[in-house]
Amino acid sequence: DRHAVMGGREGGWLRLDIKEAELNNRLAVDWLVQAAKQGRKSAARLLQRCWIQRKGIGEDNEEEVRRLSTESKFEQTVRKAAMMMFRKLNPGRKEKMAVSEMMENVGQVNAVHAGQFVDLDDFVEITKRYTQGMAPSTGSTQSQGPVLQYPITAVIEVKDQLIDWASRAGVQWLSTVIPTHHVNALIFFFIISNLTVDLFAFFIPLLVFYLSFISMVICTLRIFQSSKAWENFSALTTLLTRFEPGLDVEQAESNFGWNNLEPYLYFLISVFFIVFSFPVADKGWIPCSELSTVAILFTVVSYKSLSPSGATYAKRALITEVATSLCSLTSLLPQSAVLLRMLSHTFTTLPLGDSVVMKISLPCLLDLYLYFLFFSMARQRGFRGTYCFLVPYLVCFLWCEFSVVLLQNSSPVGLIRTCVGYFLFLFALPVLAVGLAAMVLIQLVKWFLELELTKMIVTLAVCAVPVTLRLWTRFGLSLMDVFHSMSQRGAVKLILCCVTMVMLFFWMYVYHSEGLQGYNSTLTWRQYGQLCGPPAWKVKGVAQTQIFCTHLDGHQVTWTGRFRQVRVAETENGAQSVINLLPVFMGDWLRCLYGETYPKCDPLRNNSQEEEELCVIKALAKHTCHVKRYDSYVLEVGVGMPEEDGVPEDRARDIKLVASHEFRQVLLRLQPGSLVEFSTTLEGRLGGQVPSFELKAIYCLDCDSSLLTAAGQVKIERDWRRTTLNSVKFAFDFFFSPFLSARIDV
Repeated sequence: DRHAVMGGREGGWLRLDIKEAELNNRLAVDWLVQAAKQGRKSAARLLQRCWIQRKGIGEDNEEEVRRLSTESKFEQTVRKAAMMMFRKLNPGRKEKMAVSEMMENVGQVNAVHAGQFVDLDDFVEITKRYTQGMAPSTGSTQSQGPVLQYPITAVIEVKDQLIDWASRAGVQWLSTVIPTHHVNALIFFFIISNLTVDLFAFFIPLLVFYLSFISMVICTLRIFQSSKAWENFSALTTLLTRFEPGLDVEQAESNFGWNNLEPYLYFLISVFFIVFSFPVADKGWIPCSELSTVAILFTVVSYKSLSPSGATYAKRALITEVATSLCSLTSLLPQSAVLLRMLSHTFTTLPLGDSVVMKISLPCLLDLYLYFLFFSMARQRGFRGTYCFLVPYLVCFLWCEFSVVLLQNSSPVGLIRTCVGYFLFLFALPVLAVGLAAMVLIQLVKWFLELELTKMIVTLAVCAVPVTLRLWTRFGLSLMDVFHSMSQRGAVKLILCCVTMVMLFFWMYVYHSEGLQGYNSTLTWRQYGQLCGPPAWKVKGVAQTQIFCTHLDGHQVTWTGRFRQVRVAETENGAQSVINLLPVFMGDWLRCLYGETYPKCDPLRNNSQEEEELCVIKALAKHTCHVKRYDSYVLEVGVGMPEEDGVPEDRARDIKLVASHEFRQVLLRLQPGSLVEFSTTLEGRLGGQVPSFELKAIYCLDCDSSLLTAAGQVKIERDWRRTTLNSVKFAFDFFFSPFLSARIDV
């Protein structure tokens, strides 16, 4: 057999007469591997053929052959240039050379330890990865020596292990003494019982907004930090082109941009969350003026971090975006500034469907030109400019858009306060520090006087101790492990994970909520009585009537009836449940700390009616304080069908309404026999005796206004549909205004 193979060093053709075909193939593959490592494209093609035919491939060279045969032309060019550069930096032709020696050969100062060595293959692989945007990590893993070599370190490690073991054993013992399961359950129910829809609607949008804003800041800082890596990358590609002029620099830049997209994607996800949470969040708890200046600062920072390759389009786009924003902000000027307000004047509107409208104005034309620049960025290099130029610029664009939104929600006083605050922060920091310390001290004294700090400490201690013990014993946590775990995980990933979970939970709640709906069913109470009341029971029986009446489930009705009575069906008091679990002396102290003391029953004093009632019960009470203000009641209201058209009242047709705590003031002041109008939803045990429905609204029609402070009460139900549409409208306007605007009736 005669086989032609390429030589590893001379690059010529060798004719070998070998009887063993497999040995011949293995030798040929070895020489082809050496040639491919030198960047020879023909050798890589022959290797690929050998890989496909499985000739000369063994376990020892399979991985290397696969890697070399699948390299792209760009990687082969980089390999050749890197090898030539390594030989220039290694004139002595050493197998391995110190990094410091290599740096001296290029005239640069290097602070890396001289004990680190780089050979030809390592140098080529590092260069390849760097040209693809995957910078090698500078941290080196230090191997730990044997115990005898570092005796003090070994002793310290043994001490740490003993302390950790002792702490876990102690925590295990404490967890058996303290009834953590009961305390955890009581704390959980106490928290749940005090959570309201209003609290969720207030807290969750603010939480999502601030977490998303922090995530945007962190991502922008990482992008700005990676601009230094771009400078190093540009210097390396420039150096490589000196050894290999055929190196595709644009391909290298595209690879770098693709492999460094992670912070940009996290930034865009954070913007998505912040855009949908900002219109829902309470603006009184968002310092729009201060955050607007921060957004302007990060607009400049993100622009500085852009690569020079797309600087032309980026500069035009930024100027256009700033001009558009300034023109839009002129609408906030007084009416007297007619000429300036003309810059934002809408000349005409062009409807584009039912929900979108295009406003013909100067900002609209500028915005249209901005989208053209976006398309120009994206179509560069065969639309690889989408992730090389457009996505990085979107960070700058979105910061600018967000700063405009914050400025529109800022007040002149707030902007003045911001300027003065930043001036004091920069030039009067010592005075500011003293002032803050004094404010903190005064607040601490105030908390001590009002026992607020004591309440806070006690509450945190009660909540933290059982939870900490349970986590510690269940997962075997160690302080060092927790620290290392938190330091290794990205803060942005953690924030986005938390925000996503909060949004999913909130969305599930919104999806199952009814919102404000009209109780306008045409079904009357008398019709319901005929279909699902005593007349139907006599004909069909109770069971068949109940099955038939399930067709009416979900009807939202408003009926008029006679108020019979109200009684307390259930009382919830999470604080009382927790206190009853504790020892007597601790329970009495917490009862007075969180609750109220019984009044001093002095006959000479003019006590109110409530105080007189408490004085009656004080002599029979077991404690000096009570926590009744944390009581939450579930009330049952009996309502009967009034006499109508000569038909007398029938007690068998009475219904029971279950009312929440917010109806307490109205229901306790109603007199039996009062005519009331109530709204409810037919659901549950329809067709049975005395059906029970949830009370949605109630109004007294014949009550004396002087005796009743409130004539009625409506169950507060948020219009989640309107809130969602408002967020969608704001998000659409944020991304497309002033070119396109959403026309959604919210």
